[in-house]
Amino acid sequence: MPLKIVEPRKGKTPYFAIRGTYLGIYVDKSCGTDRRSIARQQLADLRGKIERREYPAPAPAQASSGGPTFLSAAVSYMEAGGRPKYLAALIKHFGDTPLAEIDQAAIDGAAVTLHPNVKPASRNVYVYTPVSAVLHHAGSTMTIRRPFGALGRTVTDYLTLEDAGAIIQTAQGFDPEFALFLKFLLYTGVRAGEALGLRPEHLLLDDRLAYIHRSKNDKPRTLLLREDLCEALRAHACSVPGRVFRFRAGGNLHHKLNRAKLGAQGIACPARRPEKWVVPPHRLAFANFHTFRHTWATWMRRYGGADLQGLVATGNWSSTRSAQRYAHVVARDEWERVERLPGLDKAAG
Repeated sequence: MPLKIVEPRKGKTPYFAIRGTYLGIYVDKSCGTDRRSIARQQLADLRGKIERREYPAPAPAQASSGGPTFLSAAVSYMEAGGRPKYLAALIKHFGDTPLAEIDQAAIDGAAVTLHPNVKPASRNVYVYTPVSAVLHHAGSTMTIRRPFGALGRTVTDYLTLEDAGAIIQTAQGFDPEFALFLKFLLYTGVRAGEALGLRPEHLLLDDRLAYIHRSKNDKPRTLLLREDLCEALRAHACSVPGRVFRFRAGGNLHHKLNRAKLGAQGIACPARRPEKWVVPPHRLAFANFHTFRHTWATWMRRYGGADLQGLVATGNWSSTRSAQRYAHVVARDEWERVERLPGLDKAAG
């Protein structure tokens, strides 16, 4: 079979693959992308490498002891479909260091050397998580201690029903599409970037479904939409071909949110952000686009009755640990049981 691009397999993988034989070399590898144009470019590059005898690549150097090196383990990890993100700097740092020599001290040292001025949560993402993935792929059972503060600051801020309604109503007054964008965030719990990547073909409004094909953890998921949100999306005329929402991530989008928040509190805000303009202090300053995600989860627990497992089951969170931050919502309900405790007046009587 000649070398060709293979379509993604529904329910198996969202990515294209390259498969076949060229100049006697058999290939069967994932492109790691759901974009056909990128897959075509990879196919052309691969043909060129085969012609130049650069593929398959020579086996990475092993340590003098004959054991695997970080380089060889990282290459094996990526060829097996592992994420290459953040690995380039780690490969340059560790190189042919034998895996047997990469201990907790070596990993801590790499984190400080490569990223001296970032927070522990960022070091966890840039160093500890990818190193752990490579080592475990190579069969290591080492338990890596993450830096203190690796999970970052736990944010539990959310909007009340009144504040969320006021913000969206204000946005409706100056940009109905932006108001619909905020409503979509509020009633789906998706990240802003996921909503901005939504395409018309990802909406199945007759079935009240929306499909998120690109997410933070590379796991596609399906959303069930409220009836009123479906009707609003059905009436929405997409102003940019191929996209549901015309906005792009950036300063102008954040200014729209500031305008909606300030307007909801009766504070004047210019339609466009003037140079050197500073947002005045206000009560809703904590709210950003991610706050709508927290609000959805909080409302799902408080009003919808979902527990932590229920939040994970929606696909918006990957584990109960991620959803644990919303445990505070039910704590309020539990505290209402205090009214059932016996009163001292009964004892006195």
